Amino acid sequence: MLSLRDPGGCKYDILSLGEIMLRLDPGEDRIHTTRHFRVWEGGGEYNVARGLRRCFGKRAAVATAIVDNPVGRLLEDLVLQGGVATEYLRVLPYDGIGRKARIGLNFTERGYGVRAAVGCSDRGHSAASRIGRGDFDWDRIFGKDGVRWFHTGGIFAGLSATTAEATIEAVQAARAHGTAVSYDLNYRASLWKAIGGQGRAREVNRAIAPFVDVMIGNEEDFSAALGFEVPGLDEECSALDPSNFKKMIREAVAAFPNFRAVATTLRTATTASVNDWGAVLYLDGEFCDAVLREKLDILDRVGGGDSFASGLIYGLMEGKSPAEAVNYGAAHGALAMTTPGDTTTATLAEVERVVQGGTARIAR
Repeated sequence: MLSLRDPGGCKYDILSLGEIMLRLDPGEDRIHTTRHFRVWEGGGEYNVARGLRRCFGKRAAVATAIVDNPVGRLLEDLVLQGGVATEYLRVLPYDGIGRKARIGLNFTERGYGVRAAVGCSDRGHSAASRIGRGDFDWDRIFGKDGVRWFHTGGIFAGLSATTAEATIEAVQAARAHGTAVSYDLNYRASLWKAIGGQGRAREVNRAIAPFVDVMIGNEEDFSAALGFEVPGLDEECSALDPSNFKKMIREAVAAFPNFRAVATTLRTATTASVNDWGAVLYLDGEFCDAVLREKLDILDRVGGGDSFASGLIYGLMEGKSPAEAVNYGAAHGALAMTTPGDTTTATLAEVERVVQGGTARIAR
């Protein structure tokens, strides 16, 4: 099992580094036809910290940047409502236009039946993309303040050349102070296109990988972002068959023996609103499969993977068995996809009920 720092000597259980965007959700409508949007906050790295705070009761903080205008303060207010500490929030001046820094926007429609979910990002020149080396005092954060677990990922690393460097700096500092590090590869070709493409993605991720304890990603992530060949990836095969993933994981662990754990969610989308949902965890040489949930009803799939990560991290933090940890992750991810928005609304009691095989019968 992972060895974690004593909570008594740490101010935070979990710290995430990443961009937080405003998500504009058209509800049951479509982006290009709606006249109303509901606003949420969300970001691949932040969602994990928020899940650990809101569902699992852990002390959480985020390191990111916003702009000092009403939109930036809206985002700050949403983060505060989520219970995530903002003391490591950098506030950049607003130039009146947003040429130098702005808040990134993410328009996402949920999809239904044969109509797939659609995402449209408007995040260029965002405040978070300006984060670089030296912007955070990592020795104070990980040393004096103390953090038990640090989480970041490939979305933040791919925002700009400077965020890639900031990510490397952060994981090195976390490792030096004995903080556990998790990283979600979350490969997005569109993010890396302007800063060197897949070749640069592999260069950056391979520089980060030696400092990671828990690596998270699917088959495509490991192939595109780390360069590992995944048998059958280009062939028609079930995404829920974990055998190819397990072969690739053994290769990745051989290349990066610091990986104590590797995890992925396994999804087959029958339709946008009906998925098969599972997960696999590799921990200290052994594989554990989560309970496979066939024909899971999906309301909003965005954030399911992040909620899997927060449930998994909770299980590992609490010293639960590998089987328990991966099932906490899969159950939390499944629950997160039953509600709108990127972030969880689940409770620990609900997660444990699903882990234990509880039904959807009304709770009174």
